[in-house]
Parts: sequence; C-alpha cells; structure tokens
Amino acid sequence: MLALSFTAFVVLCLIQHIAMADTLVYRAEGRAVVTGSDLYGFTVTEWELPATYPPFAAILFVPTTWLPITALKVCFILGNTALLALLVHLSCRLAGRATRAPFLLLAVAVGIWLEPVFQTLLFGQINLALVCLVLWDLTRPAGALGKGFALGVATGVKLTPGIFIVHLLITGRVREGLTALASFTGTVLLGALVLPSATVDFFTRRLYETGRVGLAWIVDNQSLQGLIARTLHTEHPGLAWAVPTAVTGLAGLWLALRLTRRLGVESPWPVLVTAVTGLLVSPISWSHHWVWCVPLLVVLLARGRTALAAALTVLFLARPHWLLPHQGDLDLHFPWWQQPLGAPYPFLGLGLLGAAVWAGYGLRGYGDSGARVPRQGGRGVGSGAGEPVGDRAG
Repeated sequence: MLALSFTAFVVLCLIQHIAMADTLVYRAEGRAVVTGSDLYGFTVTEWELPATYPPFAAILFVPTTWLPITALKVCFILGNTALLALLVHLSCRLAGRATRAPFLLLAVAVGIWLEPVFQTLLFGQINLALVCLVLWDLTRPAGALGKGFALGVATGVKLTPGIFIVHLLITGRVREGLTALASFTGTVLLGALVLPSATVDFFTRRLYETGRVGLAWIVDNQSLQGLIARTLHTEHPGLAWAVPTAVTGLAGLWLALRLTRRLGVESPWPVLVTAVTGLLVSPISWSHHWVWCVPLLVVLLARGRTALAAALTVLFLARPHWLLPHQGDLDLHFPWWQQPLGAPYPFLGLGLLGAAVWAGYGLRGYGDSGARVPRQGGRGVGSGAGEPVGDRAG
C-alpha cells in the first residue's frame, strides 16, 4: 500500500508539473546568504513569493543551493516522506505506545494524502521537520541532557513553535523552558553574526508585516483570523479578530496547564492543546501548517477512539475548503452555511479546546484519568489495544 500510495503521488506531481514553490523560496534564501544580497528584497516564482523566515533559517538553507532544482525537489519529496514516518513514530511515543511496523507503513501510506501533509509535500515545505523537532524534544525523558534545545532550534527556524516554550515554563518545567529559550537566543545571535543587517531588518520590520506572508482572508488561511475575516466578509477584521484570538490564546495555555496538572506531564493532551492553540492564534496558519493532525489521529487511535479518528481522517482527506469557489475574492463572499466548510480546521481546533475543558474539569475521562493505568508492555498502535494509557515505561 505504501509503494502504491507513494508512486501515485509521484505520478500526480509529474502530470501536474508541481512547482514546489516553497522549496524554490528556500533555495533563493540560501543563495542570498551565499551571494550577500538582500535576504528580504527578492521575490521568486510566478507568485512572487518573498522570504519570510528569520535569518537563521536562511543560513540552514544554504545547502539547497548545492543541488540542481530537480534533484532538490526529489530530495524534498523523499525527505518529507521519511519525516512523515518519523512523525508517526514520535506520535506513537507521545501516545505511550510502541511503534509497530505494519501500522507505521499503513499510516504513511494514508498520511501522504491527508490534506496538510499532502500540501506540505506539494509545496516542498518544512512543516514536518519542525513538528518532528518539537515532538522529539517534548517526548524525551524528563531531565534528559539538553532537553529543550531542539525546541529552541525549531523556534529559531520559524517562530510559531515558541508557544511550546511558554507551555514548558508555565507547567513548571523551567529548566527545559530556559534551555529552549537559550537555544532560540543562540539562533538569533548566529543570524546576527552572519547576517547582521538582515537580522535587524527582520526583527524590527519584517516580523510585523503579516501581509508579506500572504492574504489573511483567503481560504488557505485556517487560523481564527481567516475564519473571522471570511465570516465578517472583510479583509481586515481588526479587534473582531484580535480580542477573540487573545482570549483563545490565554484559554488554550491555561487549559494545557490544567490538563498537565490533572493528567500529568506524560499525557499527550496538553501538547496537542498547545499545538492547536498556536495554530488558532497565529495570524496566518496555512492549511499545511496543520500537520499536527498526524499526532492527533495517532493519539485518538491509541486511546481507542477509533470512530472519531476515522471521522477526522475523512475530514483531512476530503479537504472541503478547497471544494468551495475561491477564485479572486470569492473567499469573502461565502454564505453562512459554507463557513464551516471553508474553515474546517479552526472549527476542529475550537472543538478540541472544548473537549479539553470537558476533560480538564473532570466532567468526563478523555482517554487519561486521574488513576493512571500502566501501559501493557510491547503493545503498540494498531495491535488492537485500545485501553487508556498511563505512564510510559522508563
């Protein structure tokens, strides 16, 4: 199934002449570092895409200039597929389960076609790499040497993982949070050392140019700002977006804290709640940023929520927001009944936060309970074990 799935994806890319536009932007950023040109002064591809990441990311992209474009695209497709397999493995670890080979292969075969993953592969994005860095770090044993370092590096590449640094600090894991903060600071200093003018430009100007990333109201944007802008039929929702977003951000972090206290630091739910909170409050969360759907689905399966996991899998495969007419400014003219179809991920995220409230107040067990149940040794996702999972062995 994996071989057929991957082959079908490659054939589709060849037939459609997929540009992998973001890969070309990364290559242009790396070239700007090598040539010393203005990192934030260029645009590439027919869509005139600019650089939007911190200078540290551009330094990491230098190796992309060593390969011809075709070879680079092949490397990104193969690399992202391998990262998807790694993400499934890390998601199993987050859920407290062993990774079984049949499940891993099947999950990758299906996962390629989940809309956020599919878009990540098509654009040649780095979302899977960032999520793997974050999950690898967060699922390491407490007190592990340098725990938090990888999270700081991920934040240095793209600032949005920084919400997990806040999560670590407010949940009492101060040492890990400070390690992540120090690691992130190191990426900024390295960027300033290699690209001083670009660093000043990014943190004093480019960081605040949300429009530079893209139009916030288009259906591609699956954050609260996108949802509210389309609902109100306005390009600039202003306070109508800012206030609910601030409330959602504070509520999401508070819920993650409450779940951590109730279920323990080993529970996957605080991590997922923090991830979804970050996706909701970010001014722009393109649909491919929602690759956190992979750990969500794995955790649901590990908790025996098979029907819910199947329903959400169908949602991520169906990609309803792309089925609506969205050429030009049609995104701003959806009737009320199309709004849920145009913003499936924000509604899903808000639903997850609602479930977190339900679980956080002890109204209903949500796969974890106050009485922790030891994991059955050697049982993995897909092995038929659906009982609640407690402390991970070791």
